[in-house]
Amino acid sequence: MPSPADPADAPEALRARAQAAVVRAWEAAVEAGRLPALEAGAAAPVVEIERPANAAFGDYATNLAMKLARPLRRPPMEIAEALAEQLRSGAGDGLLASVEVARPGFLNLRVTDAAYEDLVAGVLGAPGAWGRIAAVNPRRVNVEFVSANPTGPLTVGNARGAFVGDLLCRVLEAGGQEGVREYYFNDSGTQIDHLGASVAALRRGEPVPEDGYKGAYVEDLARDLPDDVWATATAPGADASAVVGAWASHRVRGMIEASLLRLGVHFDVWKSEASLHDEGWVGRAVDRLKAANQVYEQDGATWFRSTAFGDDKDRVIYRSDGRPTYFAADIGYVTEKFSRGFDHLIYIWGVDHHGTVARNKNAAQAMGYDPDHYQVLLIGWVRFVADGVEVSMSKRAGTFVTLDDLLDAVGTDAARWFFASRAAHVEIDFDIELAKKQSAENPVYYVQYAHARIASILRKAEEAGLAPAGGVDGLLAGEPEAALVRVLSRLPEVVEDAVLAEETQGITAYATELATQFHAFYRDARVVDPEQPERSARRLALATATRITLANALGLLGITAPESM
Repeated sequence: MPSPADPADAPEALRARAQAAVVRAWEAAVEAGRLPALEAGAAAPVVEIERPANAAFGDYATNLAMKLARPLRRPPMEIAEALAEQLRSGAGDGLLASVEVARPGFLNLRVTDAAYEDLVAGVLGAPGAWGRIAAVNPRRVNVEFVSANPTGPLTVGNARGAFVGDLLCRVLEAGGQEGVREYYFNDSGTQIDHLGASVAALRRGEPVPEDGYKGAYVEDLARDLPDDVWATATAPGADASAVVGAWASHRVRGMIEASLLRLGVHFDVWKSEASLHDEGWVGRAVDRLKAANQVYEQDGATWFRSTAFGDDKDRVIYRSDGRPTYFAADIGYVTEKFSRGFDHLIYIWGVDHHGTVARNKNAAQAMGYDPDHYQVLLIGWVRFVADGVEVSMSKRAGTFVTLDDLLDAVGTDAARWFFASRAAHVEIDFDIELAKKQSAENPVYYVQYAHARIASILRKAEEAGLAPAGGVDGLLAGEPEAALVRVLSRLPEVVEDAVLAEETQGITAYATELATQFHAFYRDARVVDPEQPERSARRLALATATRITLANALGLLGITAPESM
């Protein structure tokens, strides 16, 4: 039996039905001799269905006739007429109320009220499945994000990767893909030694070294440093910076994990850089490169022939003194990840890692992996603005805004919405005052208020002895209802587009549009009306379907849908 959230339980998306109808019309036109078949070996164009910018032209439109004009050697208007004829005579399968041909060859399609009525009934019948879609490009994906070194609390800048990564995984999973969330951290090396030296200096009552880390959290670490760790660090011959740094980085990692859990972000895997060396993954990667004749020795160092794949220079794997580079761990990590059976790897990095992408992708290709399955999303910087002034962020200087600071100030929902509503690669200013406002100026508050308002309306209706009907049959002749149901019906389309784009800003834009349309509907239509119980019941059904749609859109983003505000 399908689970309540199985996509098979959801009503079929209207755009998918329209696309299927146009495909049937094309096939029928060929079979009837109205259009010639494509020549043998010719690639069939993709049948695209879009919503017209002006709703007066209909609910959907397709440019298939213009795509077919060249391969069929026919005028696009002639092709469009042939397709329209088939859609009107049965290929529409009861979906379409009208089909119009518009120059230079568009087909404008209008959906029947009955199709919208069936869809609303389906939403009410399987609310948990609404918005879920059939698998889009099903695959097993490893998504590595945040990956800030454990040398201090997560800043807002680093934490943007947490929002982007978690939201991306949620969207991919909505599209039927399996996403594994992974955090990679550098638990050894120079930065950890600097952290250890900073903590050790404060423990001794000395100033923090010039290249050390500053801030209240370093003072807290020095205060909390266990006596047994300090004894080990100060034993004869011990490397105090390394010993204290190892303890401090472990402690900071716990702080980072707690902050992320507060945000609602969990990781399936925590992977350390040291483990890639200890478990032999770097050596395995180098062996693969050697087998491909893409490694050579020069000046005592071991090099990867990255220039053979278009890079501007070759890259060092092992330095002349035998120490591995960061690049060595990177290529070991690629091998280790693919060994776990992933179809696709996604790395979410800051834009300052731009120069690293090519060399790692080149190495993946040289090791025999498909470079198209190695993907890097570079996320733009975040400027944190308070009272119109940018707040500087630097872990070493101790002047930064942490993720916890942000959540304390605006809450998890507002923070999630803010980052979900921007493309990942765009540099953004986070306006703290706007995010704190509880008014229509704050978009997440506006959408959540629409959900809470509907919940309040339903409670008011219950007090008046009214209950939602099982559908909206006969209701959609009214303009407020028709406008609302057309927006409501788009949720599966919005989810599918988000999966394909691997972005979430379309979901926040949609939720805002739906909230706006509901407020207009409620302004123009009396929903709780004891004197018109049947009409009121159907309007309550439409309001309920809208509440479900808003809740599911917000849930996809990890944002709550409150019953009251």
